[in-house]
Order: sequence, then C-alpha cells, then structure tokens
Amino acid sequence: MKANLSKEEKHLEDKIFSDKWPSVGEKNLSDYRKSASNHLKKDARLNIRISSADLKLIKDRAAEEGLPYQSLVSSLIHKYASNELLDRRQIKAIVSELKASF
Repeated sequence: MKANLSKEEKHLEDKIFSDKWPSVGEKNLSDYRKSASNHLKKDARLNIRISSADLKLIKDRAAEEGLPYQSLVSSLIHKYASNELLDRRQIKAIVSELKASF
C-alpha cells in the first residue's frame, strides 16, 4: 500500500521514476568528478593512541552501522572539522524546538 504523499513528494517521486532526467553536460560532469575526487582523497595519515575500551566501543558502533571502524572515525573527524557534528546541547535544543512546534 502506498503512503499518502504531499504534492511536493508526489512531484519528486514522479521525477525520480520518469526517464526525463536532464543531462548535466560534460563540463559539469567533469567538474563534479574533480570535486568528488578532491573531497574523497585521503592523502594524509593520522596515528593516535586511545584506550582499548574506547576502541572497542568505536568498533561496536561501526559494526552496527555496517562500515569499517576507520571509516567511522574518519567521518567523525570530517564532521567535527567542518562543524557538522552536533553535541548533546544542540540536539536537545533541536528536539525542544520540534516538540514545541507540535
């Protein structure tokens, strides 16, 4: 059974399942590939010492997410460095705002 979709969701669904996707063009495609390559390039090494208990917790969390623990750590470092990692206070504030809006 299909869920009830809003007009915007229905419009997006129709676009996704249509064969009318516009081409981004060779120049744009080349730019996107270059940007992705630069962003995903791992050209530096970091060696750190952490407690075995923390490492076990990290490995457990990575296993729950279905990815290698090094990838999880790399992702966390990237999110922290790019100011995308939220701390508990920020999450609580967001949850409070959402609760207040209902």
